[in-house]
Amino acid sequence: MKLWLLMLPLFVALNVCAQDKKVEGIVYNKDINDRIAKVNIRNLNNGQATYNNLKGEFSIDAAIGDRLVFSKEGYFNDTVKITDIKSLAINLKTTGIQLQEVRINDKLINPEKWMANTKKDYTRLYGPSSNPDLLTVSPYGGAGIGIDALYNALSRSGRNAEKLKEVIERDYRQNVIDYRFNRTYVSNITGLKDEQLTDFMQKYRPGYYLVTTASDYEFIKYVRTSFKRYMRNPSNFTITPLEPAK
Repeated sequence: MKLWLLMLPLFVALNVCAQDKKVEGIVYNKDINDRIAKVNIRNLNNGQATYNNLKGEFSIDAAIGDRLVFSKEGYFNDTVKITDIKSLAINLKTTGIQLQEVRINDKLINPEKWMANTKKDYTRLYGPSSNPDLLTVSPYGGAGIGIDALYNALSRSGRNAEKLKEVIERDYRQNVIDYRFNRTYVSNITGLKDEQLTDFMQKYRPGYYLVTTASDYEFIKYVRTSFKRYMRNPSNFTITPLEPAK
């Protein structure tokens, strides 16, 4: 009886260690030391699976000795064995060239921020015309919508509000394409420079649907395939310049 009582704390301790607890951590891109979202985390021992959030953070049930597999398209898988219950920092290595941020004048051009600020500006534009603060330009740049010009040309008294919205949406979509299909990104994949790079990007500019739905791997494949076609005949799709009438 006394032996059983002496062994009881040991059994309790072993049972506690074997129970699943919440293991938390953050997933990073090993190449650029930035957080990665939408990474699949699977516990091979208990079968639980989840995704990390947009901040790269995750939480999953696991016990000491369990193995967690981290996977995401465009990255090599990583398997981690839990040795103690503490926060984890997971670093995934890319399998190819990834989308890089492009900065112009030290400001990151983000289409979502541009659109949000543009909408805010246009909401104010439809207010009292006597307010001199209404006619302002969004600080985020983009494809070059001039709010004053569009307001005067299209939105006088709100008669052409729908037309104005179409222009904004079209401009936004072009910003989205430019943000992903940018010169630095394309040059890193193709090696093209200067005028040849400009020529290639004009001829093989992707559509909005491809830009917003393709994974990193799919988009890189599109650029590489287009580059091979371009190099076979760079003059394809070239428009012959008009000659002046004699």
